[in-house]
Amino acid sequence: MVIKVTMQQIADHLGVSKFAVSKALSGKPGVSAETRDKIVSVATQLGYFVNKQTNTAAKRNKPASFITNTRDTVILLVPKVRFQTRDSYFWGRIMDGVTEELADRDISALVVTENFKDNFSNLINPNGVLGIIGVGYIASKMLLEIRNLGIPFVLVDHEDPLIPSDVLFMNNMECTRRVTNYLIGCGHTKLQFVGNTRYSRSFVDRYIGYRTMMEEHGLPLNQEEGLLTFEGGNRSEITEALEVIVKELVNEHRLPTAFVCANDSIAICMMTVLGKLSVQVPGQCSVTGFDNIEDAAWAKPTLSTVNVQKEAIGRRAVEMLLRRLEHPDSLQEKILLAGEFIIRESTALPVGG
Repeated sequence: MVIKVTMQQIADHLGVSKFAVSKALSGKPGVSAETRDKIVSVATQLGYFVNKQTNTAAKRNKPASFITNTRDTVILLVPKVRFQTRDSYFWGRIMDGVTEELADRDISALVVTENFKDNFSNLINPNGVLGIIGVGYIASKMLLEIRNLGIPFVLVDHEDPLIPSDVLFMNNMECTRRVTNYLIGCGHTKLQFVGNTRYSRSFVDRYIGYRTMMEEHGLPLNQEEGLLTFEGGNRSEITEALEVIVKELVNEHRLPTAFVCANDSIAICMMTVLGKLSVQVPGQCSVTGFDNIEDAAWAKPTLSTVNVQKEAIGRRAVEMLLRRLEHPDSLQEKILLAGEFIIRESTALPVGG
């Protein structure tokens, strides 16, 4: 006989409200990351997650119409890093898209971070998991374990060269090519890319898009290496790191007329630095971002950027996972979603252009 563990039991065990437990286990905002992790851990220990689902392996071979009409659980696996949280304007909106699409299909979601001591198989019951959606960077060791467990998974904004899977990206390369081509068309010939290419695959692809467009126009890269390697865990740290590099460019009269930034947070930090150094944006220097987070429209000046339909990415990831469940032997897919370049106040013709 299987003893059903309730949310109220979990709440009583931790001394929190049943509402908080419900929020945490459904992947919805409203509880802190620390509380969510405790709730997930206790729920696992008490057997809530194990007892919640049964016979999922058989369901994986059922058509999608069956899957989408049955209450089941998809794990939303999110790395335990400062950037990738539900409070993030970028990652949080993708996570919202995943959980909303699952809710629309009557499939429950469980958010799990990568920050735990035990093996993944000890945290969950593999036979009770419909599938996994990984958001952002997931370590190869973790992906290998998931594959060995036989759980279907889809990756968002990450691709592992050793462990093939269905993956979903923005068309980062083409979007950045478009941004760069626009700036060159405005008359900019001295540009710099800004973004640590070790941070993510998306940053690498965005740099490649920038670089290839520069090469196609016959413009020298003269890329400042520090702008590809600077570190920073938050905007304060990023601003501090960029100020050192940009101050040197100003002092040596090597300041470009445009910065193509790998995301909006970096672009906003760059505009802050330029303001400190009395460089007018866009009068003396144009700045572009990527992602179109909420702050981009509120920045001074407002930020030209690539609009990423973040919730749509999350919803599309769910569709990919359900397709994989319906067609387990089909070829793996890499889907690139288009983005729209939004021109705002931070870009203009170069001085004398």
